[in-house]
Amino acid sequence: MTLALKNIVKRVGAETHIHETNVELAANEFNILLGTTLAGKTTLMQVMAGLQAPTSGEVWFEGKSVTGVPVQKRNVSFVHQQFINYPHFNVFENIASPLRVAGFSKKDLEARVGQVADLLKLTPMLGRNPSELSGGQQQRTALARALVKDADLVLLDEPLANLDYKLREELRDELPKLFQDRGCTVVYATTEPTEALLLGGHCATLHEGRVTQFGRTADVYRKPLDLLTAQVFSDPPINVADVTLANGRFVLNDQVSWAAGNAGLSDGPYRMAVRPHFVTLDQVSPDSIKLKGQVQVAELSGSESVIHFDLDARPWVSQSHGIHALELGKIATFFLDTSQCLYFGDNNVLMAA
Repeated sequence: MTLALKNIVKRVGAETHIHETNVELAANEFNILLGTTLAGKTTLMQVMAGLQAPTSGEVWFEGKSVTGVPVQKRNVSFVHQQFINYPHFNVFENIASPLRVAGFSKKDLEARVGQVADLLKLTPMLGRNPSELSGGQQQRTALARALVKDADLVLLDEPLANLDYKLREELRDELPKLFQDRGCTVVYATTEPTEALLLGGHCATLHEGRVTQFGRTADVYRKPLDLLTAQVFSDPPINVADVTLANGRFVLNDQVSWAAGNAGLSDGPYRMAVRPHFVTLDQVSPDSIKLKGQVQVAELSGSESVIHFDLDARPWVSQSHGIHALELGKIATFFLDTSQCLYFGDNNVLMAA
């Protein structure tokens, strides 16, 4: 099931919510929309579903334009961040509601509801009302309703955002399996780069209503076309600095330098970017060089340390395995793995990675 956006623009009054967008989503697998809040993810999904009409451009599905076709006449399921269930229906009726509208027989309806309820571990709750369910169970009910419909297009708008950490991990693992071999196009919106990587599939990065890149999720992460895409696809924030290449060596802040290797770049100025987990407190790579910075914030968890520090008055972030209790305001030594640096030239376009 192929969905394509052709020259899609969405304006509301004088504001442009979606700038001209041309994307053909991957059929029969996950398509991730990754971007911060207000990047345009929900608006783009509503245009895909027919809940909003584009100001210009067309939405094509299976080789036909469905622009202007109302959502009621499309085989679409939409699961929102704020899970929506009918409060006066029990779980069975909530799941069965799209099948009743479609006119399924009682036998087929019961079989399909039973199958999807078993898949999402809802069978013991089928007789309960939503008010008797936990948040996770309510979201599972909303997901079950999307699954039972056998929709051609399934839109999941941050569906796990309001769930506890353990349940999010569990459902994140389950979701790609739930849609395997269902013959539908799945679009999943998230603000979290880690979640996008875990779900895999294809990814579109969004910033202020613009799709900056679309491709295999791992490829977009490893080789962003530009600095903006790299910044969207990094949490904690990617470190950025101005460097100069001369005589086969990059120079940072006139203090530290490293060999350019096989980058194949001409001498001159570049913007270098490196993700925080390649700036560590221990030397983990033979390509590492030492940096010294003043510690500003230390965020410690059970398995890693995220250290915010100033490097020549510019904010940097380090992400290391283990617990490292550093004193605020003190100078600490960090190791930058230069083999993992990205280099951007004019217009912040990727030149080498």
